[in-house]
Amino acid sequence: MPSVEKARTRCKVAEKLVWIAGHRGLVGSAIARELRRRGCDPITADRGELDLLRQAQVETWMRKHRPEVIFIAAGKVGGIMGNSAAPADFLYENLMINANIISAAHECDVEKVVILGSSCIYPRDAAQPMAECALLTGPFEPTNEGYAVAKVAALKLGQFYARQYGRRYIGLMPTNLYGPNDNFDTVTSHVMPALVRRFAEASRTGAETVTIWGSGTPLREFLHVDDLARACVFLAEVYEGEDLMNIGSGEEISIGGLARLIAEVAGFEGEIIFDRSKPDGAPRKKIDASRLRSLGWRPRVSLRQGVSELHAHWLSRVETMSSADTHHITAAAG
Repeated sequence: MPSVEKARTRCKVAEKLVWIAGHRGLVGSAIARELRRRGCDPITADRGELDLLRQAQVETWMRKHRPEVIFIAAGKVGGIMGNSAAPADFLYENLMINANIISAAHECDVEKVVILGSSCIYPRDAAQPMAECALLTGPFEPTNEGYAVAKVAALKLGQFYARQYGRRYIGLMPTNLYGPNDNFDTVTSHVMPALVRRFAEASRTGAETVTIWGSGTPLREFLHVDDLARACVFLAEVYEGEDLMNIGSGEEISIGGLARLIAEVAGFEGEIIFDRSKPDGAPRKKIDASRLRSLGWRPRVSLRQGVSELHAHWLSRVETMSSADTHHITAAAG
């Protein structure tokens, strides 16, 4: 891997023509905010303009716009319920989106491509905390297999383009994310927004109990998406390695502990019930981000601060939603 100083001179992201694939999502919108803060106005494409599942469209669009840096934040995402209900959709859509963009980037001689994986694609029983070398050393978490297969294929494709053609494509592995523009859908959301919505509604209605899927014992690490965006831009500028790079907060909390924290923020004073008949997901998912920290990067948003901001964000959204959209949900550990 080149030195940080040498790499910095190679890719000043704010001075490049940047395309964010998936700019409306949780991650893509955060990267857009970070780039604009740095004075860069990224190019984007709505679904009506570009269908990322269609290779010919992606190639035509990229030849027309000629981005110099690409952040691949597009994809189909969801929690346990969503992944379990539609594994074929999660595998196909994520596989095609990433393959189409990465292949077209090679054909169009794109300078730098940032490919986003996820800590959930590490083996279910990987040693904790999970280092980058743990990928593909064991079986996937069964409830997440379709998504994981697609994401591993995308990361490997970028890695192989780098190895075979000398492309500057890097793969990043963030931990569980949350923040503005999160998905609060009653079926497809991850654990953090699901619990924020659940407890906010329980507090509003004066509910006496809130039921949570699972035992509450699984441990999770959470990273605010604005911290991820800063890390993505930072690594696009300084990292040239073929190996994956973990991005994590270093903070770990049980699902039960998270539920109690969110309940406190939301002002819920009732009883929290854990439904042990429902799946827990992986028992623990913490990543080893020591390589990233050795480059000087640190997260800025604490978990309590981030939860408070997400709760306020949800309340602001409720004001524009009909009462029919705020019905009961049960949260699962994503």
